[in-house]
Amino acid sequence: MTLFGPEDLYVDSVSPNQDGSLDLFYIFNGFSKIAGVDEAGRGALAGPVCAAAVILGEKKIDGLNDSKKLVPEIREELYVEIWENALCVGVGMVGPAWIDEINILQASMRAMESAVGMLGTIPEIVLVDGNIVPAGIPNGVAIVKGDSKSKSIMAASIIAKVTRDRWMLKASREFPSYGFEVHKGYAVEDHYQALVNNGLTSIHRLSFSPCKEMSSGLRVKSRKGTITDRGLSERIR
Repeated sequence: MTLFGPEDLYVDSVSPNQDGSLDLFYIFNGFSKIAGVDEAGRGALAGPVCAAAVILGEKKIDGLNDSKKLVPEIREELYVEIWENALCVGVGMVGPAWIDEINILQASMRAMESAVGMLGTIPEIVLVDGNIVPAGIPNGVAIVKGDSKSKSIMAASIIAKVTRDRWMLKASREFPSYGFEVHKGYAVEDHYQALVNNGLTSIHRLSFSPCKEMSSGLRVKSRKGTITDRGLSERIR
């Protein structure tokens, strides 16, 4: 199968760079099983990085968009609708210990590979959000800002985001003093202050600053105080 680049082919005035129409571009090129892949949680200080892969079905799902542009209530509704109507969905997750062991980039790649492997069918082409295709994903195409260009990637971004948010909500019950249910482990001031007050937990990424410095017993300044190594909170069993 010959695949033309976006600069080579426009059909019925459909641009591959507008409003999720990139999927149509590949359909017109002869592909049917198109998987979109995206991840969530790459920049967080705590919790896993989560990736999802989605092959949309024939039923149209209205409202798809980059998950970051959707309010939580809409994301939750679309999450359910995607699971109910997509041809198949796969999810992969890599936890904090592995992130620290192999670095966040490699962890993100592994999560995406795992998500594609969980699809249960082999996609003809895989559209990966970003500028790198993981080595373990065949027939992959890197799409910069893909979550604004491909409906499949938009769907994947929603599945990854909601899955991870739900994981962090569960973690907040184990560690109620950190506000994980609100900031989802990202580097916001309330999270920094929780680190000042409570120290690290077992779900913090020790390769990320300021967690790295805290785990080494160093003193680290936040805007509201001095973070010191106050020991690990009780581990999730």
